[in-house]
Amino acid sequence: MPRTSRFRRPMLDSTVAAHEKRMAPLLAPEPADPAGRRRVAQENDAAVSAALGIESPATASEVRTVAVDGHPDVRVRIYWPGDEPASSDAGLPILVYFYGGGFTIAGIDWVSWDARFRERARDAGVIIVAADYAHAPENRYPVQPEQCWSAFEWTVEHAEEIGGRRDRVAVGGASSGGDLAAAVTLMNRDRARHPIALQLLENPALDLTIGHADMRGISAGMPGVIVRKAGRSLVRQYLGDDMSKARHPYASPLLAPSHEGLPPALIITSELDPLRGDGEAYARALSASGVPVTALRFIGQTHGSLGSTGFVPAADVAHRLIVSELRALHQAGAE
Repeated sequence: MPRTSRFRRPMLDSTVAAHEKRMAPLLAPEPADPAGRRRVAQENDAAVSAALGIESPATASEVRTVAVDGHPDVRVRIYWPGDEPASSDAGLPILVYFYGGGFTIAGIDWVSWDARFRERARDAGVIIVAADYAHAPENRYPVQPEQCWSAFEWTVEHAEEIGGRRDRVAVGGASSGGDLAAAVTLMNRDRARHPIALQLLENPALDLTIGHADMRGISAGMPGVIVRKAGRSLVRQYLGDDMSKARHPYASPLLAPSHEGLPPALIITSELDPLRGDGEAYARALSASGVPVTALRFIGQTHGSLGSTGFVPAADVAHRLIVSELRALHQAGAE
């Protein structure tokens, strides 16, 4: 008879548990109203960042405003790897990135996101263009994917101006931002076919019907029914009451009729994250469509723990992996 081991079951990484315990007293309760929740969440981010000594590296950056046809304009922040903006002939790779926050919170002005963008730009020697897309429920689908598409198009059109190369542009995003990044690759295939060298998806939400959520890794302290209810609440804020929109490919890229012709992908998932089902199913869908894809599952990690570089060893590994992939863009352009 095979031996039964408790280590066969999903377990929270001990460093994550210690880190979460340290942060918990710093977090103020978030109110129910969207604007209040957004404000307190940003205050919590600033408080945790200050307590942990997280500071943004002193790299060059600049904010631009991009027009969006039929929708609100979107701010983008350009991050250069050095102290000064890159010259127009620098020819650096560019990553267009969309932050995560359940479509309802976060942004490029959050301390944690700003620090992450600057660190990645510096360590990988690339330009990052981060889009500050609008929040739900005040702004709903398709505002966000259209804003992100416009940010991507603007980047391609102005690549040389900001020191990049338009044949070495990648797109990426985390969580809800991963949904938007994948949507941009579909929109690009349908609308323009600009070369995209890589899609980088970190714990992405890719099926807003919640049909691929994987609850097997959730602890008994967070039953799957509660997780599904919370997920549906965020989706409803984003899509509105017409949940049929959740099946639209630009809302749920995993449900697109075809994934042929999409760019190569690196997909990172976490064992204790219900969204791992989305990311891993998307990796299979891309592979079945002939798209080169690498998918990595981090054991013992949660939805947000891989953002805790400097405090969670697995997060440091994820950072080095992502930086290595971005550095590779210096040598190889788009297929």
